[in-house]
Order: sequence, then structure tokens, then C-alpha cells
Amino acid sequence: MFTRRATLFHLLGFPIRVDSSWVVLAVLVTWSLAQGHFPSAFAGLPPLTYWVMGALGAVGLFASILLHELGHAVVARRYGIPIEGITLFLFGGVAEMEDDAHDARSEFLMAIAGPLMSLCLALLCHVTGTVFRGVSGLEVTGEVLAYLAWLNMVLAVFNMVPAFPLDGGRVLRAALWAARGNLRWATKISAGIGTFFGTALVVLGVFAFVAGSIVGGLWWFMIGIFLRNASQMSYKHVIVRRALEGETLRSFMQVEPVTVPPSITLTELVEQYIYRYHYKMYPVIEDGKVLGCVTTREVKAVPKEDWDIRRIGEILVPCSRENTVSPDEDAMHALSRMNRTGNSRFLVVEGERLVGIVALKDLLRFLSLKMDLEGEEMPEDPE
Repeated sequence: MFTRRATLFHLLGFPIRVDSSWVVLAVLVTWSLAQGHFPSAFAGLPPLTYWVMGALGAVGLFASILLHELGHAVVARRYGIPIEGITLFLFGGVAEMEDDAHDARSEFLMAIAGPLMSLCLALLCHVTGTVFRGVSGLEVTGEVLAYLAWLNMVLAVFNMVPAFPLDGGRVLRAALWAARGNLRWATKISAGIGTFFGTALVVLGVFAFVAGSIVGGLWWFMIGIFLRNASQMSYKHVIVRRALEGETLRSFMQVEPVTVPPSITLTELVEQYIYRYHYKMYPVIEDGKVLGCVTTREVKAVPKEDWDIRRIGEILVPCSRENTVSPDEDAMHALSRMNRTGNSRFLVVEGERLVGIVALKDLLRFLSLKMDLEGEEMPEDPE
């Protein structure tokens, strides 16, 4: 989902990150507020004041989306679901949950927490904005707060549309899940509505573009594409989760992986291992202890003329949560981590000992076989 992102700070124990695409949204919001909304709502101010108001509005948008997602994250943590962090990006924000809700009740409470937070923020901004607009010298601040009150109301209402993966779609899924006790069926219905809603936004964007609203049309078009893809992937995610349910990585890992010592040169790695075995990642082992791994990415970062003198131990990536798993870890969790990190092969370790390698292709091969036997269609690009 994300391209490049940076961690800004931690809030209530959650890492708060911003994806590079957020910069686009911040610029668009600042420009539209400074050149359109605030001059129309509060005429007669210097241009610089409008730009300051626009920047404050963008910061307010950041805070509003962050608090909306924080509502989801706090409730998720209350029900024992680990949160990787909160990331803001072009289309809003997301609380990155490492697992799905365990039951319909927790799903409902997690989903509704975000819109309720936005409604509370809307009320708070409306009341304080009304007070400030009546006080001499604070009218500008009151106008920005009035905008944020409207913004949070829009966030709450839009997110409550019953189209998955919007919060309203999750509320609908929780209700259907509770009614029939079938998560897959509930997801199929709510994701289907999400696909329809996303397609409708795409059509709306096209009509708006043709009618002359170029920026607005493109914006609705992109949001529609995003929602449509996200809703389709959500159903595929549930199918994959069902297929991998109860499976641990011991069932998939290669127990005799090809390893390399830290003392060999990059040239030896390339000629004796990469060109021979065709893997992109190799565990680095010394005296039976796993030191980390080396991938083609690290090799390419070194100038080719230095391959004869640089050794693996100098460029290896130490063991971390980004490249290692336990043999008893849930297979679905591992698949989600592969999707999140972009790594298709993980070291399987117990303590400091390497016990195997798990690869994305092995998980996908199992999924394909199981779904073929059960007469189901294998989803593409599972998360």
C-alpha cells in the first residue's frame, strides 16, 4: 500500500508514520483552502493570512485523521489485536492491525470508534469555533475551527457509508457476522457493496472531469479506484486466512536451506551461490549461529569493482523482526508480514539457531493446492 514512509513520533505507544504521498494531500489542501475556501468564507484579509489559515487547516486535517485512526487503534489494543502503527497517506490514514477482529462485537466496536472520535472532534471544533468567531482578534482562528468542524463531520459521515473497507462497511460486516456467524459471507456482502461504491465514485469522477471539474474529478476517480481495489482485496484476504487457519510455518519451511559464511567475498557469493541457486536471499551462518542474511539488494548497493574485496560480513543485514520468524508462528501472520515488508523469504530461527527458510512461493503453492481440492478460486495478490 505504501511507498516511502517516515516515523514522526509515538503516541500512546503507537508509532505515527507519514507516507510520502501525504505531502501531495497536504499541498492540495493548503492550496485549496488558501485560494478558495477561506477567501470566500472570510473576505478582506491579506493573501499571507489566507496561506497561514490554509496551512493550519492542513495541520488540522492531519490531527483529525490521526485521532480518527487512534480511536480504532486504542479499541483494537483493548481487544488484544497488535497494532503495527498508524500511517497517514494520500487517501487518509490507516491503523495497521496485525490481525483481524476475533468476533463480531470487537469488529463493531473497533469500526465505530473512528467515526465517534470524528463526531466528538466536530462538536468540539464547532463550539470553540463559534465562541472564537465572536471574539475580536480571534475571528481567523474561529474560521479555521469552523472548517475543521465541517471536515470532521464529513469524515464521520463518509466513513459510515456501508461499503467495506470504510468504517460503515466494517459495521455492516460485524452485523452480518453476528447474524449468521459466517465471517466469509459477511465480508463478501460488505466487500461487494464496497466494490459497487468505489465503481460509482469512479463514474462520478469521470462525469465531473468531463463537466470541467478537473481536480475534483481526478480526486473522486482516484478514491473510487482505491476503495474498489481495497474492497476486493479484503474478500481475498478472508479466503486466504481461512485456508491458512491453524497452520504454522513448520509445515512450509525448507529445513535445509542454502547458507553462506560471512568470510566470502561478494564475487564468490554471486558466482557460487546466486548464479547457481537463483535465490535472492541467503542466511549468513558462522559456527552454527545465524548472524543475519544477505540479499541481492545489498550486493547491488556495492560498486561492482569492489566485489572482489568486500566480504559478506560487511554488508549483511542483522536478524530482526523484518526478516526472521519463529517456526511456530501462524502462517497467516507471516504472509501479512511478507506483504507489509516486501520480503518474500524469511529466516526461521529458534534462539540463535537457523532451523529453516520460509518462502512466499511455498505458501502460495499450498494455498493453490488446498483451494483446488476444495473447489475454490485462488485469489491473486493475497495479503
